[in-house]
Amino acid sequence: MDIHTINNNLSRGEIDQPRIFPHLDRLKEAPYIFQVDFGLQELPMEPGILLIRGARQYGKSTWLEQQIQQTIQQFGPATAYYLNGDNISNVDALEQAIDEICNTYRKDAVVRRLFIDEITAIPDWEVALKRMADRGQLAKILIVTTGSKATDLRRGAERLPGRKGKLSRTTYLFTPISYKEFKRQCGEKLGKNTLIAYLLSGGSPIACIELATIGVMPEYVIELVRDWIDGEITGSGRSRSAIINIMNVLYRFGGTPVGQAKLARESGLANNTVAANYIEILHDLGCVVPAYPWDQDRDNLILRKECKYHFTNLLVAASYHPMRIRSPEDFSALSTNMQGAWYEWLVAQELLRRNAIQGTEILAPLAFWQNKNHEVDFVITKEQLLEVKRGRSSALEFSWFTKQFPQKKLTVISSDTFTTDHIRGITLEDFLLE
Repeated sequence: MDIHTINNNLSRGEIDQPRIFPHLDRLKEAPYIFQVDFGLQELPMEPGILLIRGARQYGKSTWLEQQIQQTIQQFGPATAYYLNGDNISNVDALEQAIDEICNTYRKDAVVRRLFIDEITAIPDWEVALKRMADRGQLAKILIVTTGSKATDLRRGAERLPGRKGKLSRTTYLFTPISYKEFKRQCGEKLGKNTLIAYLLSGGSPIACIELATIGVMPEYVIELVRDWIDGEITGSGRSRSAIINIMNVLYRFGGTPVGQAKLARESGLANNTVAANYIEILHDLGCVVPAYPWDQDRDNLILRKECKYHFTNLLVAASYHPMRIRSPEDFSALSTNMQGAWYEWLVAQELLRRNAIQGTEILAPLAFWQNKNHEVDFVITKEQLLEVKRGRSSALEFSWFTKQFPQKKLTVISSDTFTTDHIRGITLEDFLLE
């Protein structure tokens, strides 16, 4: 159904017809329906601009249709309208489309909401909102935008300075579904494969459903993910082959620190700057996040040293892996060291998910600690550190920790559980369920 017809139905409050909400129509037929939590419990009543960004195939459009439906149900006809950035050619067309809607809200509407899906598909989309905000056209409207480029969150202050209203929070990262929710819905069906199935899915609902239903990720899911990444890469004028080379280097080094010079050399790129540009695109899309060494004395990141590059969208990692990992059985065929790297990436993904829900800096770099003799994978705060191990472990293995970090706490994720005054061991599943 075209946008004009959808909005006509919204103006009349006729929302029960088929194809008005195509994602919700498909949701009714889904064998599993997951609860979404990315930190926004309900839409604000006040006007303003919300930026909601996240990976493709993670449920943003479904969530947006739910919010449109609920707005009409709660507040009546002509209180919510819809635009799709994928169908808008440029910033002037966006401004014209919004302008046409601004005067169609019901006069006595308690709320006025405009939902714009995939607004980041429109180059310089923020220009239209700036112009209209400056003219006062958006003063009574809550603009809810979704998109798949997280750069809008990392640089949100630059996008719409002073024009997002008085909302207590305006930026959100649309997170993967939690492992707890996945296990609640699919654990009985998957049994012992539940954890690895979640790891491979990256928390993407579509991948979760397929793994729980048929035990493998079908190629159409992989193609959807790769089409998204490849489209962003080629759309920025860069090489698809180069991004594959970059990813292959990240797979090979796993959780090992690597400098940009080495990254460029190993991936066959011209220089450090070119390598950094590709990493920045993956970072903007929320697929890869750097982890820098942590200076214990100054409590800051050492940006000049080699860093780790963690995959933080494990569905993307699975989609490009040269071994075509599609099932828990495929994952089991990986080497122990490679499985350990995936565990570390899953922890990185989970840390970013929790930070996003809490509203801390979106996609901020992570930190690890290292000296000549020892290393800890994650520095959560200066008081709390986290180590990830693939196999067994014990407190004795980390007896050095209390000397290096007096009064600090260390959590060790491994296959063993133990507790001392300063060190505790938990399983990866327990960590994800916390």
